Amino acid sequence: MQGRVLLLNGSTWEPLSVISIPRAINLLISGKAVVVEETGRFLKTVRSQFQIPSVIALRTYINVPRRQAQWSRKGVLVRDNYTCIYCGIVPGEILQGKILSKSDMTVDHILPKSRGGKDVWTNTACACYVCNHRKGDRLPGEAGLKLMWEPRRPRTNYLVIEVGNGPDAWKKYIEFGDTSS
Repeated sequence: MQGRVLLLNGSTWEPLSVISIPRAINLLISGKAVVVEETGRFLKTVRSQFQIPSVIALRTYINVPRRQAQWSRKGVLVRDNYTCIYCGIVPGEILQGKILSKSDMTVDHILPKSRGGKDVWTNTACACYVCNHRKGDRLPGEAGLKLMWEPRRPRTNYLVIEVGNGPDAWKKYIEFGDTSS
């Protein structure tokens, strides 16, 4: 029985972690959690049948210290929803006669590393290869580019990565920060 379930905190529905299906079903059977979203699949035992959840929430709130989001290239791409910060193009659209895929998106350092820019959430953003090449080793203004939004640190930690690989049902429970303007 493979699969993952998003676990939300009670009352706030803040994402806590991604857990296994058996762990989620144990929380449900013991009355410690409730189903928020279902997968449409079932787990069958000799005597019963259980709806396999996609998202569950604890019945009670547990106090968890704020976790700082660890920076990663994959995290930046997922945070920005694979959308170029300069031109707004996304995978599936055509750029220079080529249909873009997620692998065509790059991570750009707004303040280039050669000028002291760091691998941090507020200095990095998703960019298509054309805009990233055009910007090169310059500041966006020097290359005639404008940021479509201000890059921010996500509020959740590894869940930024997990949601990128998880079901669509998880996305509305994960906060990435405001990436629009």
